[in-house]
Amino acid sequence: MATVPDADRPILLWFRRDLRLADNLALQAAVASKRPVVPVFILEDDPPVRGPGGAGLWWLDKSLRALTAELETRGSRLVLRRGEARPVLDALIEQTGAASVLWNRGYEPGLDARDQALAETLQARGVEACGCEGKLLLDPGAVRTKTGGPYGVFTPFWRTASELIPPLDLQGPPKAVRAPEAWPQSEASADWKLHPTNPDWSEGFDWTPGEAGAKASLRAFLDHKLETYPHDRDRPALDGSSRLSPHLTWGEITPRQLYCAVQARLAAHGLESQAQKFLSELGWREFDYGLLAQQPALHREPFKRTLSGLTWRTSASDLEAWRGGRTGYPIVDAGMRQLWTLGWMHNRVRLITSSFLVKHLLIDWREGEAWFWDCLVDADPANNPANWQWIAGTGADAQPFFRIFNPVTQGEKFDPSGDYVRQWVPELAKADRRWIHAPWSVSEADLAKAGVALGRDYPKPIVAHEVARARALEALRATRQAA
Repeated sequence: MATVPDADRPILLWFRRDLRLADNLALQAAVASKRPVVPVFILEDDPPVRGPGGAGLWWLDKSLRALTAELETRGSRLVLRRGEARPVLDALIEQTGAASVLWNRGYEPGLDARDQALAETLQARGVEACGCEGKLLLDPGAVRTKTGGPYGVFTPFWRTASELIPPLDLQGPPKAVRAPEAWPQSEASADWKLHPTNPDWSEGFDWTPGEAGAKASLRAFLDHKLETYPHDRDRPALDGSSRLSPHLTWGEITPRQLYCAVQARLAAHGLESQAQKFLSELGWREFDYGLLAQQPALHREPFKRTLSGLTWRTSASDLEAWRGGRTGYPIVDAGMRQLWTLGWMHNRVRLITSSFLVKHLLIDWREGEAWFWDCLVDADPANNPANWQWIAGTGADAQPFFRIFNPVTQGEKFDPSGDYVRQWVPELAKADRRWIHAPWSVSEADLAKAGVALGRDYPKPIVAHEVARARALEALRATRQAA
């Protein structure tokens, strides 16, 4: 290879879950160097952390295509490679003569450890290597109690974190990205077969992955949803959620951008309570990454071991009924069918469905966490397991195990019209709002008027609420006695 002046030796810009051009600190550093930049994405065969589930791969496929198009408008392109990260990077360094490798941190302990070891190996060979910030508002290690330890309760955590967030100077996407004289070979994303086939279960997905989709979702949220967010976010029949979570998960937009955008809207329109409610949701994301830093195996191991002796039930039929939305509890079934159809579920209903699995069916929370991980386009390595542990009573600041949601009263409270159930459980489309959340509670004649026969058109409950509650409390009592 001919000698290339250092100023012309390329930088490898390693994209991971940061599929954007704006507020991308690694990209900003690469462009600011005025050196050629070779953007690369590696589909890792043996990643140091969990790889995406099926719905996540669907999103990744479209987001990579969107990122490729954005780079091409700036005179660049995205090189795709599949394999183990280290040999892939070694090959690209050899092929391009790159002097540097830059990336943005992921904050998953296993990923950070691998990245640190990789950086040390590359630096020993004379190749600059480092990770930049941006996925979180704050490094998890920066938020500490007065005694210097990590927080285990959200409210004081967010109070402290909010005071530590520095003024944020965000940069938009670069106008141009300097290309190398020659491009290394790239694989074709179509060959990766990330889109499902035989069958294509994604036909109902109504998302627009990519940075442009993220910006459009943010605009829609600020213009039409922020003002009513505290109320509407709890009503699954309303379009009151921000729908920004998958864009955050894949790094198409950053919490820094959301924080600044909402703060600006607050200053302009005085929406104090609405803005703070939304920002607290970003706070939970920060809090969950702090938990992940403390418990790297958060999706497998309880954060708190107080209930580690609880005896879970094994019932393949109950688990399949829950997964398929056939439990006989309309609000639960509506949520599980929405999950399968959209790759997403309303946040309030996530709580109801997960509580039902853990406490009504007494099935291990890890079964539910794994199903959500595979089905959610916004499956996040910190939020997903932390939320499941919160429901199971094993997480930090968790809901007590003895607090057992009644799916009927939950449905009546958060879906009082029954419209959410009607949308996702069409068997009950003609049900009266007075009994739509408990169809077994009325006469066969009332059901017949709505064209429903339990056990034929819609399943009977797989367990009575009173029976399930007593069983869960007995399991808790036995666990405490054995401790």
